[in-house]
Amino acid sequence: MSKTLENPGRLGVWTWPDGFNAREAVEFARRLESWGYSAWWIPEAVGRDPFALIGYLAGQTDKLIYATGIANIYARDAVTTKAIKETLAEMLPGRFVLGLGVSHPHLVTRLRGHTWEKPVPKMRQYLDAVAAARYMGPKPEVEAPVVIAALRPRMMELARDKARGAHPYLTTPEHTRRARALLGVGPWLCPEQMLILETDAANARKIARANLEVYLRAPNYQESLKELGFTEEEFASGGSDRLVDALVGWGDEAALRDRIQAHWDAGADHVCIQPYRPDGKPGVDPRALEALAPGR
Repeated sequence: MSKTLENPGRLGVWTWPDGFNAREAVEFARRLESWGYSAWWIPEAVGRDPFALIGYLAGQTDKLIYATGIANIYARDAVTTKAIKETLAEMLPGRFVLGLGVSHPHLVTRLRGHTWEKPVPKMRQYLDAVAAARYMGPKPEVEAPVVIAALRPRMMELARDKARGAHPYLTTPEHTRRARALLGVGPWLCPEQMLILETDAANARKIARANLEVYLRAPNYQESLKELGFTEEEFASGGSDRLVDALVGWGDEAALRDRIQAHWDAGADHVCIQPYRPDGKPGVDPRALEALAPGR
């Protein structure tokens, strides 16, 4: 019987890789590894293929776990996803987590040309199809766990029942507390947390709003945030101060560590941080990553 990855570690990083060229991406992965982060969560939209990139990066690092956060289930049929899962699990024993999600209606219909389906039934059908898909390659020694992007209760319950756990994005410690109550003991809970190492409230909120605006237009995020008590009016113009401060941890190093700890205290197994640059430039803030590094 194959083994499975026991856990993804306590603290990882979520960030887009497309701002790096190939050499810079390797250097960044090596820095994460040297700083003691356990995992790099790599998203998928209209940039690099995440699985090809993971194979490239993993061959030039030693222990960093690579996770998709998330791979779009409309991008590949179940047989292809099964092949990717088994191939990377075989070649990177204990270093690959397959994160899957339904994405957003406009990205599925207008961008990819597919028909949008109800998210929970679609994800359930896809997970079943991947599990049942035929694969005749070598069996991996360590199976790759599957987590799914889950925000609201029904998808969270599916993460509990059909996957290794949940990877919520754009959430709060209160969401983590509610998610843990739904998941119970055992399933992984791996929330993403946006951060800014900036003590000036006006600048921190300005940077936060610039990054939040695209997400706050998405209906699935809006519905999830309404369940946490936020109102329709708070989504406009990048978000109200209350909403911005709830979604994006900002302040000095101690304040950022407190925000991460709040997720752990609420039941998170693993937190993947996404620190924005306080100068407003695109990309991740290496200064914050180094300051918060588990290996310090």
